[in-house]
Amino acid sequence: MDMDELENIAAHEQAREAQYAHRVRVCVATGCLSVGAEAVQEALEHHATPKGKHHCLVMGVGCMGLCGNGPLVSVDPAGVMYEKVTPDDAPDIIDSLGAKPVARLQCDTNAPFFTRQVKIVNENSGIIDPEHIESYIAHGGYSALVKALTEMPPHDVITQVMDSGLRGRGGAGYPTGLKWSTVAKTPNTIKYVVCNGDEGDPGAFMDRNVMESDPHRVLEGMAIAAYAVGASYGYVYVRAEYPLAVARINKAIRQAEKMGLLGNNIFGTSFNFNVEVRLGAGAFVCGEETALMASIEGKRGTPRPRPPYPAESGLWGYPTLINNVETFANIPPIIRNGATWFASIGVGRSKGTKVFALSGKINNIGLIEVPMGISLRDIIYDIGGGIPDGRAFKAVQTGGPSGGCIPAEHLDVPVDYESLKALSSVMGSGGMIVMDDTSSMVDVARFFMEFCMSESCGKCIPCRVGTVQMYHLLSKFSNHQATQRDLDTLERLCDMVKYTSLCGLGQSAPNAVVSTLRFFREEYQERMIESEVAHG
Repeated sequence: MDMDELENIAAHEQAREAQYAHRVRVCVATGCLSVGAEAVQEALEHHATPKGKHHCLVMGVGCMGLCGNGPLVSVDPAGVMYEKVTPDDAPDIIDSLGAKPVARLQCDTNAPFFTRQVKIVNENSGIIDPEHIESYIAHGGYSALVKALTEMPPHDVITQVMDSGLRGRGGAGYPTGLKWSTVAKTPNTIKYVVCNGDEGDPGAFMDRNVMESDPHRVLEGMAIAAYAVGASYGYVYVRAEYPLAVARINKAIRQAEKMGLLGNNIFGTSFNFNVEVRLGAGAFVCGEETALMASIEGKRGTPRPRPPYPAESGLWGYPTLINNVETFANIPPIIRNGATWFASIGVGRSKGTKVFALSGKINNIGLIEVPMGISLRDIIYDIGGGIPDGRAFKAVQTGGPSGGCIPAEHLDVPVDYESLKALSSVMGSGGMIVMDDTSSMVDVARFFMEFCMSESCGKCIPCRVGTVQMYHLLSKFSNHQATQRDLDTLERLCDMVKYTSLCGLGQSAPNAVVSTLRFFREEYQERMIESEVAHG
């Protein structure tokens, strides 16, 4: 495979699609499949057949974003999107091609949910067929890998990533280029690249969407990283609860190997890169990189102290680069378009865009991709469409169990790493759960503490015991049985668990409690026993 062959494949696929007068795309990501998208696609194909060979191309594509209104169908070149489509709607949609759209199904694509997004990671999502490598290549796929391998020395690739300002999208926000540079400088003939697809936060489905909707993009990003740091082996670690993502990543690997885009002597160079998928059993702690590596090695998924860091001693003792799915998905466009382009998006030290999963008490449930620095108010009220049934906004929980709850008075805060940290929250991997005025913040904190307690691996005492004690104390508040002594103990436990736990799970477990105590302390006080007898 060389650049000319890649361009020929792209041209052939573009011509194949262009010969159809109309292209009807059906979302076949998990959200839409769960409400009948497969039957919708079959019905559309059935009714399109009598119209003629080149009248209409019906194709399955990735997520279109508005997951709460699925199944979603888009039509080109008309630029129409339909929502909540059923198989019974198929004849009307096919008959409307080239004529007036089906008004009862039409989705307003001029709404802020669509117009205010800036898509980099999800630029292909909802457009390409995720199971068809030619579709990815036709939209610029693997051109960044060719550019890196044939035009850029490894250190230039790392420089581009560093200059772009990209930070890890898995939660901590560590500078991606700096991590790559550390692995590249570590002397060893064997190195590994690992894609962390173990997305376990409640309300989070960003990485799942990328793996389902654009799997080759992840592989291309991994291959570029491997070239830059000197690795020849890669693993995609995905939780087994994501069967569609697993299937599509595996299929993408086979397709790329068949075309010579993975394997040995890629694009006629001396660069070799082979990738395998490893399944996780659903342990939340395996999102922590040392626990993830232990799981890949076939051991129990528990974290280990650092140093040594994975960049120096990772899988089987060899230097290992670990980034999450969204981080790798940002790499191809950075190499294609340059560091300056990426760094021009965002704010401060938070560059580029971020994908968020909007859920909870919000009208537009689904996936969005927005520039760093956008305000929470714009996300929730403009893009998200506000709170259902006219209820008042109360808080938004960002960052999953590791994050905190941000109240209404901070809705105008910009969404970037530093601003969220200042509010006792984190960016996290991108979950964003909205709560209205019917939510109890004590119960919210208790829910996330129960999750952390259940998911603790038990290796270190502060997390294993501390989360249990915090859960029991929060239960006393929920049941109106807590005392001032319980409140004092809860706050001391927050500090103890945060500063003495071994890994990020325990260190961040108190965040929901800390933020709700900071902003909603009165709700805790309202559930306390006032009698002095209770303190004895």
